[in-house]
Amino acid sequence: MKLPYYSQEPNTLAEVFETDLDQGLNLREARLRLEQHGANKLHEAQKDSAWTIFMRQFNDFITIVLMVTTAISALLGEVVDSVAILAIIVLNAGLGFIQEYRAEKSLDALKQLTAPIAKVIRGGRQVQVDAEELVPGDIIILEAGDRVPADARLFRAAALYANEAMLTGESLPVAKKAEAVQAENVPVGDQRNMVFMGTLITRGRGAGLVVATGMDTEIGKIAGLIQESVVTETPLQHRLKRLGAWLVIACLIVVTGVFIAGVLRGFPIYRMFFTGVSLAVAAIPEGLPAVVTIALAIGVQRMIRCNAIIRQLPAVETLGCATVICADKTGTLTQNRMKVQWYWIDGKDLDVRDSSRLRQLVAAEPHLELALEIGALCGSVQVHAEGSNVGLSGDPTEIALVEAAYSAGLDKARLEAEYPVLRELPFDSERKRMSVVLRHDDQLLVYAKGAPGVILERSTRILTSRGPKPLSNSVKSQILAAVEEYAAQALRILGLAYRQVPSVTVTEETLENGLIFVGFVGMMDPPRMEVKRAIRQAKQGGIRTIMVTGDHKLTAQAIADQLELSWEGRARVMTGGEWEMLSSFEKQDAVRKVDVFARVAPHHKLSIVRALQQNGEVVGMTGDGVNDAPAVKEADIGISMGISGTDVTKEASDMILADDNYQTIIAAIREGRAIYDNIRKFIRYLLGCNVGEVLTMFVATLAGLPLPLIPIQILWMNLVTDGLPAIALGVDPSEEDIMERKPRNARESIFARRLHLKIGFSGVLISICTLAVFVLALKHNPEDIVKARTLAFTTLVMAQLIFVFECRSEYHSIFEIGIFSNTYLVAAVTISSLMHVLVVYHPWLQNVFGTTALNVDEWLLVLGFAGATLVIDTAISIAKRQIKRHFSWLRLRK
Repeated sequence: MKLPYYSQEPNTLAEVFETDLDQGLNLREARLRLEQHGANKLHEAQKDSAWTIFMRQFNDFITIVLMVTTAISALLGEVVDSVAILAIIVLNAGLGFIQEYRAEKSLDALKQLTAPIAKVIRGGRQVQVDAEELVPGDIIILEAGDRVPADARLFRAAALYANEAMLTGESLPVAKKAEAVQAENVPVGDQRNMVFMGTLITRGRGAGLVVATGMDTEIGKIAGLIQESVVTETPLQHRLKRLGAWLVIACLIVVTGVFIAGVLRGFPIYRMFFTGVSLAVAAIPEGLPAVVTIALAIGVQRMIRCNAIIRQLPAVETLGCATVICADKTGTLTQNRMKVQWYWIDGKDLDVRDSSRLRQLVAAEPHLELALEIGALCGSVQVHAEGSNVGLSGDPTEIALVEAAYSAGLDKARLEAEYPVLRELPFDSERKRMSVVLRHDDQLLVYAKGAPGVILERSTRILTSRGPKPLSNSVKSQILAAVEEYAAQALRILGLAYRQVPSVTVTEETLENGLIFVGFVGMMDPPRMEVKRAIRQAKQGGIRTIMVTGDHKLTAQAIADQLELSWEGRARVMTGGEWEMLSSFEKQDAVRKVDVFARVAPHHKLSIVRALQQNGEVVGMTGDGVNDAPAVKEADIGISMGISGTDVTKEASDMILADDNYQTIIAAIREGRAIYDNIRKFIRYLLGCNVGEVLTMFVATLAGLPLPLIPIQILWMNLVTDGLPAIALGVDPSEEDIMERKPRNARESIFARRLHLKIGFSGVLISICTLAVFVLALKHNPEDIVKARTLAFTTLVMAQLIFVFECRSEYHSIFEIGIFSNTYLVAAVTISSLMHVLVVYHPWLQNVFGTTALNVDEWLLVLGFAGATLVIDTAISIAKRQIKRHFSWLRLRK
């Protein structure tokens, strides 16, 4: 069995790759391997042309129906209707093209992470070559600040550290070494003798043997995963397709029935054909895509004000039915910066999580100031003064120590002037400590920091309130017990010590022996303050949050418990290695119970998302690093970080959090639910009106009555009622209690929760009221068919404009939510009413639309019957609420 690269010795690997660790490859061999393996770059998936992408937007079923409807409207001579429908088609196609075209940029952003230049040994000489020219077997040289150009097995490492957060999610730079790792199935984050393409060297020097280039690298595998991820339809798109097909079939059946009934009753075939076509135009909801698009676009604008940027419009609705959010720990749930939490000084635990208390603590605990000085001076943090602001660069752990010193009023630049550094012994993974020699007045001091056990071993005394005292074994045991308590809280711990020395030139052993132990400091990447509240709100809305991180199990557990991530006590944790050992069925079971996945690789994240989806969950995946991109793209709703996120993840995501704030997700979920509610409101309104129109014509034809409406009246009514009022309904504000509901089932029908019954009932009621007015008018004056049609026409229009207010809520009456709480709707209904009044009273329009003027008594008749739908619906809602309250009271009594 072939051993992994990290388990093999460098000399053995050199033989496998037929190279020399000192001389590297010769130029001829490098050229041959370049031809064999190809350029060291990420390949792109086959892309469709811009024209193909654009034309694909017209393959949607509803779009095809709209195009046919446009042709029919044009044949009827309805230019306004045709132009409106055509504008809707072009608008939707343009938006779809832009979204799909932008989505193809993921790999372009990923390629920008690869290093353009690499330092390589060729023929015994160090030269610089384009990173694309690297081949397996090349020897590369790495220094601080370099971006690793290919995956390589280190054979030389001097205090070498690499930031692998983009691959593993680990927030701290990782110490690298050359020794083989003798273990199986070691995760990427624990392969300490390997460096990976696209990661950043933060400290030290090293040399490595290139073992993989291009798509064979870890980042290349991620690119492959992105290409393999399947883009699925959102629930909204799926529901609209089904709705469109259902409506067309239903309309064709009913319209055909009207046509046959009219012909059998003796109406001219030509006239009935145009009546049937007009009914079809009115019944097919050409306003549906427009209102959905506008509702989504308005929702997007609202989200932007909440710092959520939507890249894919339908994702707004998908977010509204999310049941699980998979969140990366570093930078998403935490602040992505190390911060000092506690100091242990002379047996006391000093809480410094509130940095504003540090000055007071220094006054109360004099030795704390020394601990702060050691942390600030024993390190390599660079200070950049920009006016009154101070910028820090360097190792995140050391930056945290310097920030703590600044909070206590200790300026690093002033300390360096007072304590000039004469010598430095750098930190490395073998020594596990760092020391500096400083001059203060006439004294030479050694300040040291490192692993607590290492510092304790080299300390002979401990600093107490009465000065330095001998460090006994019992005291050491007490200190180590305290260290273990800190470690159990997932704190990164550093011991602090000092001593005086007679000379700068003493040996390393002398410098770092006989130390005086000052104490130790515990630090961590703390949770975001607002995340705990956001998770609580998510729970209230029936949404699980799962932490998925490359960090250590203990650290992830501590953060999860601080955030109260679990619904039941302590968070349940599983590592990537444990996950990998599970079968497909066991994975599906595990994701139901596990709250935290730690030490995971990119393909683990992807499989976690897929396991959740197989359980029927609608998954939101948050992420910022390249390692998150495949899972972000695969998730039902991919959420990337705007500040700390990489371009790759942003391009793969559906939504970007501009403030990296987890709370923003909750606001987006609220808006997503409101958008879906608004779409259901619109469908209820649109189809209720259409049912009323079609039934009015159908029943009148079957009953042997004259046709209540002529074709142009049907088309006009369709334009007036399906236009502004429907659009205004689509932007209705969300209801107050919307986040107290559980997520809806993503697979539920658009007519779920008895929406179809509400539509049918309202449509029948509108039809009955319209026909009642029509029959009364004919009975009063059988000869004046124009007056009767005008009354029926006006009753139908006004009933629909009143009905739009009923549709504003499925849970509350219009009087509870307020008629004027949606001013856009009030304005739209007013404009539509005035347009209809113009058609009724303007002489030229009377000739076009076949109407006549109405008097006050006739208007009272119209409004009385039109308003009956609102009165009856409100009475039924009140009765249902009273019955429900009564049964609840009876259950409580029992």
